[in-house]
Amino acid sequence: MATKVWTEGRQEGVAQMQESMRLLQAPVIDLIQIHNLLDWEVQMETLSKWKQQGRIRYIGITTHRGYDHEQIAYVMSNYPVDFVQFSYSISNRLAEQSILPLAAERGIATMVNRPFQRGGLFQHVKGKDLPAWAADFDCFSWGQFFLKYVVSHPAVTCTIPATSKVHHMIDNMGAGNGRMPDEHQRQRMLEYFNSL
Repeated sequence: MATKVWTEGRQEGVAQMQESMRLLQAPVIDLIQIHNLLDWEVQMETLSKWKQQGRIRYIGITTHRGYDHEQIAYVMSNYPVDFVQFSYSISNRLAEQSILPLAAERGIATMVNRPFQRGGLFQHVKGKDLPAWAADFDCFSWGQFFLKYVVSHPAVTCTIPATSKVHHMIDNMGAGNGRMPDEHQRQRMLEYFNSL
């Protein structure tokens, strides 16, 4: 059970989180994330208290903006966060510079958003054939290719592909099956994608 706090002010944050608990009918929330770092210092204080009280299990922070990476890294280094959510894809590898290594070093779980760059990756490969060697790691569609690239990074815990179409969800789930690309295959995926 996970939700976010996305407001300014201590009382406003408490009210928002209490309302989430009421709506979710959950006396304990597994994860509450401070969304887009909004008023994060104030919300972090409340979340730390709630975690000590057993009202939540994990604390997280999120961003979808690349310019927040330095701030995210600062929070990861100096505060008791258990999860971090950020954008990462085969065409947006900024997180490889600081967030992913820091998460691995500190044992922070990672949730990747926008693994398809809001559909932009599909436009990039439109009309292009999936390479035959993708079958070497049980990959059978471009969606799986993009997701397997992300989830095969050693510091990635999970990804949030976001879809409203059942057939896309089924295809996305296929990326979690079978073999994952190793480091050599990941490099080959990147080179192939960049050559298109």
